[in-house]
Amino acid sequence: MKTINLLGKKFGRLTVISRASNNKHGKARWLCQCECGERKVILSDSLLSGKTKSCGCYRKEVTPHNHLPKHGMSGTRLWTIWCGMKSRCYYPKNIAFKNYGGRGIRVCSEWKNNFLAFHEWALNNGYASNLTIDRINCNGNYEPKNCKWSTYEEQENNRRDTVYLTIQGQTLSISEWSKKVGISAATLRNRISSGWKESEMLLKPDFNNKNIRRNLYA
Repeated sequence: MKTINLLGKKFGRLTVISRASNNKHGKARWLCQCECGERKVILSDSLLSGKTKSCGCYRKEVTPHNHLPKHGMSGTRLWTIWCGMKSRCYYPKNIAFKNYGGRGIRVCSEWKNNFLAFHEWALNNGYASNLTIDRINCNGNYEPKNCKWSTYEEQENNRRDTVYLTIQGQTLSISEWSKKVGISAATLRNRISSGWKESEMLLKPDFNNKNIRRNLYA
């Protein structure tokens, strides 16, 4: 059965950013970026059916231990980002905890229990609906002097595990090469792990040729 291409599509709070490996039953999965900043691998069926619309942050927002605030902004995108930021740092069951709270990353006292302070900082420091919160020093805490608003691509380039690829003297991250040449990041990562030569990395299959002849695509 042909897999529907969901790359770049949005489902609730989730945006599909790359293809992931199939599960043990052979069902298609996708790596998604949630508006709160979390990343999660989700079944294609769950996205298409509407069963999964967030990384799980929405459910945590409405549970009893997260008392709804009086400011009336609990359904906003900034509220979601704020909750996700704290969840990564203080909730051990969060899938990303090991890379945040597990490494000692914390939310500053100014923001931790004061959404309005975070909200004010966000609006005064370039927040936009297409941006996500990013730490300037990826080993530092979530605090005003160490945070900025970035595109998903810029944030990817700031990750500790970002992979850079040098081709013909030009060094870019995988996501930057993907955008530049029109080949998915997942495909480029697979080529790296498979040991492709530098001269082959940007080759694109020519599907008009029955022999799937590769042509340089740059």
